[in-house]
Amino acid sequence: MGGLWEILKRERERVAAMGGFWECGEIAEMIGGLWETLMHPDEIYLLIKLGLRICTSENRTPPESQLAFCYKVIPKITLAYRLVPSLEQVDPKMVNAVAIFYFVLRALDTVEDDMSLSSEVKKQILENFHNHLYDHDWHFSCGSSKYHRALMDQFHLIRQAFLELDNSYQEVIKDVTKTMGAGMATFIDKEIVTIKDWNEYGHYVAGIVAVALLKMYFQPSRIEDLDSEYNLMAYSCAIFVMKVDMIQDYLQDINEIPSPRMFWPREIWSKYVYKLEDLKYEENSVKAVQCLNDMVTSSLVHAEDCLKFLSASVDPSVFQVGAFILVQQFGTLALCYNNINVFRSKVGPRLGLNAKIIERTRTMSDVYGAFFEFCNLMKSKVDKHDPNATETVSRLEAIQKICMDSGMLNYRKFYIIRSQKGYNSILIVGLSVLILSIVAYLSARRLVI
Repeated sequence: MGGLWEILKRERERVAAMGGFWECGEIAEMIGGLWETLMHPDEIYLLIKLGLRICTSENRTPPESQLAFCYKVIPKITLAYRLVPSLEQVDPKMVNAVAIFYFVLRALDTVEDDMSLSSEVKKQILENFHNHLYDHDWHFSCGSSKYHRALMDQFHLIRQAFLELDNSYQEVIKDVTKTMGAGMATFIDKEIVTIKDWNEYGHYVAGIVAVALLKMYFQPSRIEDLDSEYNLMAYSCAIFVMKVDMIQDYLQDINEIPSPRMFWPREIWSKYVYKLEDLKYEENSVKAVQCLNDMVTSSLVHAEDCLKFLSASVDPSVFQVGAFILVQQFGTLALCYNNINVFRSKVGPRLGLNAKIIERTRTMSDVYGAFFEFCNLMKSKVDKHDPNATETVSRLEAIQKICMDSGMLNYRKFYIIRSQKGYNSILIVGLSVLILSIVAYLSARRLVI
């Protein structure tokens, strides 16, 4: 499935996980997915526009290409990859190289995340994964979902696409895979105890990737455009993205079978509970939210680097992708803050809000406005009795000061719009029929399904 139909079905699943009540039939599934979007009518057009663009991008990959399988499977693993703004102005070779880089690292991540594998098996594969990029006989089936297993079962297609890349791209991908695999192997039996450990893990799984992507993008003729400070800012941004993902994915990780994945540093959570899994129990709700707020506050330290990185990104493609990712992640952090639902389901921006971020975050002024607004959202949720309240407000106000001092603050308050209470029910039904009609039309034209 693709395009708008997939977007709406995934939206329904997200709403259902948070207590959605539409359970009967395919139309009910669609209505369930549309319900929250219809509470934000300003996002409907943008969501349809995004769905159509995804349909178009899907048709650009030749069906006989090794990449065809990858582009088909990866969206089932993560829709986020397809939400990144399209980069028509970028060399297609570069786009494919980045895609293959992503697929290789997803495969590496699949090995790390499969909790049914023994530590010994994991470490052996992770430490040698870079060699398997050249080994046509290597095959290893694993994965926590059928889509991850499909990725591993068809890894030979990824390998073939990798070997068709220019040598310069191959070297970057191989080097990062080697370093990341070794780092992951180190943490298989090593607990993330301190915030320093958390940052070290982030170095292996995020920081080096960001720097490598810049190297791939700017090489060879424009490598002089990079400097060490810019690389360090990109590095910090990547660790920020990783930390937000780990905060957002708490419940999924802790419920992993046969054993949990634990990425929150003991230095933080041990102040509130005896065991990390205790945070998910209802009787610990107060402590859980306090711990969550501590995690969020700790992650805010990277916000200044995010703003500096984007303001220094003169290349429009780097800015476009970076702005979407960092604004989306900062928005996710704002939604997670002081939100007990992080321990009940997966909290994150609805797809309509993601579509809005893509459409309306075009300049640095827009970025400052988005960060300023999401800071306001977090400030509005601060509980004065929270043990980290003072530190949280201090960090949020420091971020807002950076936005204001830039002289470029474009604060239009259009990212967080509350649902329209009492919104005309007839209009809601009408909009539902309209969107479902569009879906049916696109399906008939083979644009969606």
